[in-house]
Amino acid sequence: QVQLVESGGGLVQAGGSLRLSCAASGRTFSRRALGWFRQAPGKERELVAAINWSGRNTYYADLVKGRFTISRDNAKSTVLLQMNSLKPEDTALYYCAAGENYYSGNYGDRDEYDYWGQGTQVTVSS
Repeated sequence: QVQLVESGGGLVQAGGSLRLSCAASGRTFSRRALGWFRQAPGKERELVAAINWSGRNTYYADLVKGRFTISRDNAKSTVLLQMNSLKPEDTALYYCAAGENYYSGNYGDRDEYDYWGQGTQVTVSS
């Protein structure tokens, strides 16, 4: 089992930056893919960035490519999402998630994720 707690959300002006952090508990963290999802009011939850268990492979949604960077530190059981050049349309509740399967190659598949944090709000003002 994995338990996830996000932090780092807040209010920022357009063009600004935020860094989200997710701390995990559980001994299997290093074996699982990790992802950051977001959900805006009235919209479906979408996968914005993901990283495989080793940290060598990443996935980004087209809308955030070149602006967001995901990274992980398996020794510290943390995953980060650095968000630059933020836009008002990035406003959403951001969730950290961990994959269901060990050593999975499906880190870019939203259906891979089975463990969720409680979310952290990101609001970008224009």
